[in-house]
Amino acid sequence: MAHVLYIEDDKEIGNWLTNELKERGYDITWLISGENVEKYLSEVDIVILDVMLPGLDGFSIGKRIKNVNNKLPILMLSARTAIEDKIEGLSFADDYMTKPFHPDELVARIQVLLRRFSKTDQPIHIQHLMINPKDFQIINKETDEEIILTGKQYAIFQYFFKHANQILTKEQIYESIWEEAYLENDKTLMVHIRYLREKIEKDPANPTIIETIRGIGYRLKE
Repeated sequence: MAHVLYIEDDKEIGNWLTNELKERGYDITWLISGENVEKYLSEVDIVILDVMLPGLDGFSIGKRIKNVNNKLPILMLSARTAIEDKIEGLSFADDYMTKPFHPDELVARIQVLLRRFSKTDQPIHIQHLMINPKDFQIINKETDEEIILTGKQYAIFQYFFKHANQILTKEQIYESIWEEAYLENDKTLMVHIRYLREKIEKDPANPTIIETIRGIGYRLKE
């Protein structure tokens, strides 16, 4: 089973979650701060990281971890629900989960990240699509044809894939891909997603891979 590095300074929450994950078969290394975190990174498969920590906060520690090993998945945990915090977290982390949460959901997200960052080159299947993680080649399994995306379509789909099953706001997606501020009512992202759906969905008018979450944004359904 996977080895989890869990960084959390709240002892009550830390004890509870450590015991929950151990009962489910995970190996856990629990730290109460990010001090000397680098020496643990070669031993673990995933990092669960709280935002509010003594000394350096979780955002700073997460960025430091990614600088050392950008192939190590990070799941942020936080009681901070503001969209600005989520956007900052997802600028480097691979998932962002708000407290309180159910351990079953946390474990499901851990499993998704472990599959995505698996050290094997086994293909990943999303409905009728097969994705080769080594080169992110996308194959339509029904026709056995490669789906060719434009640069922006490719970047958008990779971003969705990286954050599968998460509801992403238009602002998050746009600012991550275009690296500039999102302007309300800008249709650029919507147009790119429409063309992306025409390539990857069986029925682009009724998408089942990239779902529209009305009034918020989108979600890639794995």
